Amino acid sequence: MASKPPKSDPVQDAPQIAEPKHAAAGLPAIGHTLRIAQQQMGVRRTALTLLRVNQKDGFDCPGCAWPEPEHRHAAEFCENGAKAVAEEATLRRVTPDFFAAHPVSDLAGRSGYWLGQQGRLTHPMYLPEGADHYEPIGWERAFDIVAEELAALGSPDETLFYTSGRTSNEAAFLYQLFARELGTNNLPDCSNMCHESSGSALSETIGIGKGSVLLDDLYRADLIIVAGQNPGTNHPRMLSALEKAKANGARIITVNPLPEAGMERFKNPQTPQGMIKGAALTDLFLQIRLGGDQALFRLLNKLILATEGAVDETFVAEHTHGFEDFARAASAADWDETLTATGLTRDAIDEALTMVLASERTIVCWAMGLTQHKHAVPTIREVVNFLLLRGNIGRPGAGVCPVRGHSNVQGDRTMGIFERPAPAFLDALEKEFGFAPPREHGYDVVRAIRALRDGEAKVFFAMGGNFVSASPDTDVTEAAMRRARLTVHVSTKLNRSHAVTGARALILPTLGRTERDLQGSGEQFVTVEDSMGMVHASRGRLEPASPHLLSEPAIVARLARRVLGERSHTPWEEFEKDYASIRDRIARVIPGFQDFNARVADPAGFALPHAPRDERRFPTATGKANFTAAPVEYPELPEGRLLLQTLRSHDQYNTTIYGLDDRYRGIKNGRRVVLVNPEDARRLKLADGSYVDLVGEWKDGVERRAPGFRLVHYPTARGCAAAYYPETNVLVPLDATADTSNTPASKSVVVRLEQSTAD
Repeated sequence: MASKPPKSDPVQDAPQIAEPKHAAAGLPAIGHTLRIAQQQMGVRRTALTLLRVNQKDGFDCPGCAWPEPEHRHAAEFCENGAKAVAEEATLRRVTPDFFAAHPVSDLAGRSGYWLGQQGRLTHPMYLPEGADHYEPIGWERAFDIVAEELAALGSPDETLFYTSGRTSNEAAFLYQLFARELGTNNLPDCSNMCHESSGSALSETIGIGKGSVLLDDLYRADLIIVAGQNPGTNHPRMLSALEKAKANGARIITVNPLPEAGMERFKNPQTPQGMIKGAALTDLFLQIRLGGDQALFRLLNKLILATEGAVDETFVAEHTHGFEDFARAASAADWDETLTATGLTRDAIDEALTMVLASERTIVCWAMGLTQHKHAVPTIREVVNFLLLRGNIGRPGAGVCPVRGHSNVQGDRTMGIFERPAPAFLDALEKEFGFAPPREHGYDVVRAIRALRDGEAKVFFAMGGNFVSASPDTDVTEAAMRRARLTVHVSTKLNRSHAVTGARALILPTLGRTERDLQGSGEQFVTVEDSMGMVHASRGRLEPASPHLLSEPAIVARLARRVLGERSHTPWEEFEKDYASIRDRIARVIPGFQDFNARVADPAGFALPHAPRDERRFPTATGKANFTAAPVEYPELPEGRLLLQTLRSHDQYNTTIYGLDDRYRGIKNGRRVVLVNPEDARRLKLADGSYVDLVGEWKDGVERRAPGFRLVHYPTARGCAAAYYPETNVLVPLDATADTSNTPASKSVVVRLEQSTAD
């Protein structure tokens, strides 16, 4: 039987600390999965639902974007995926009675954990100007309110259309079409805050902003480098792929400031041997200082160049451009500077080089640990240089592997959710739908917040997500949001963004990935694209949480009809009735989707074309893969300060907090902890267990403070600290972003630690 949601926020002022774990998954993961699932769904619903996750005739997990293997286990899900499903398929409900009992001022004082635990939203809700309670509203009146506000704007560019990575391909395509028919490219999305740096670097160097490997490539690799990533918590099913790669002979180098249990040993809960002993994954752990990755790869490149026969000269000559400039820059790499930047020893780097030179097929995987620094884009370009030198792009078992987070964040970008669309995409849109799309670039996330702050944007519309909690500089973001005339959130569950509103606010409840979607032509399915460019169907099976929910495509289609009226010749009503008609239009607009409906009928889905991978063809400005030669950068740390990275706990997915524990790191019953190397703590005269305020330091001189964190001695890289977001997003300055990509630099925040007054 499912349990009731918590009535009050749990107290988190005394977290319990134990030794970190050295293995991930196993029996504890099974037990935790079943406990959480039964609390949310009950026993019978748990069994029926979890057995459909990631199955060919089931629904795609609403968690991460890791791809599914061809041959799937009956339990093709991980612990954190099960938590995501359980919270969507929960039997708990947030009804109009809940909002009558809880004013917005009360909701604003609650934790994200408490808000999320209340359950599924059941009715459209409206917060009138000056009111403190949401009230129920009909769908047509809700659309009228949006239309009224949009009509009152001086320009369509005063509207922001944000997208979360949960949104399906069909909904995302309609959403961007509506925004552009309205007249704006203001389409910020969650990718702006995570892998925008990857897309920027890869588009310039190999011609496509996506990874170049498939699952089979991981199984065929000789060497896999996992840099700035924690698969055990953020992409747990990746551990199964790494285990298989190891069984096939691959070696693994982990590059990270923190040791992570999942990369030490994986106890696969799907095999008896895995449950008992598990598989050691990492062969070499390079405990790098935050932001030192570019320096590491630059020095490795110098050493490869200096090794006779190590460079794939035929590949370099035939397929690359800019080698000479790159080689000059790489040859200037300095050992002493690299050791300072990375915190590594010479012996460790030499050992890594030996493994690199022994590998004929190398893959580099990465995530936020590389993408969220000021110099993130040149860092990823240097990774590409590293792979190009030995011909490790465009052949089996080798390539770039940026591991995306949310389940369809890559698909949303493919569908046109981008503030800087390519002219060819806009041309195709114009040809297909007979209107002139705007050509001026729109706002990304950081620029959208500035526009709200400065009064240049007045309506904020979010298709999923929790924008307020996900964004940097929390105080600035919340103040900016409150300046809006109208904020609208299409959501399945309650979150903090519903409590930080404009003058008026709407919550529009939508179907989840797990739920049956019935429209005028019958039962519908949607599609998603995973982190490796595979597109497949997702079919919900559960009855909707409420009869008052609309699907995301239906919400967009009805809103577009109400706002655009007769000036639009797009068949919005047909799109709502039959999603196959949306896919027919996608097939005519977006390359790689020809015969979309026929191809997605294959239960395994299909791979989108990738010229570098498929043909060793690089659609860049030079027509070749581009070596680059940026100066080496790394964060400089003032005396008495630490370099902070924000990260997730194991009981968390993005901004969704499932619980208050971080089992692998030994943290229980609390999230306000800061992990600090014991030597650094002693140098700063701060005892383990003391309480400190984290105070950000940046060039604008503004004090950004996150108070009341328990200090935990932890084996982090020297000079580096770690704490959970969104609690520490308040420390990330809005204007502290990566060059080129404008991604918030959340992995290199200079902080000082001050004894808390309450300690």
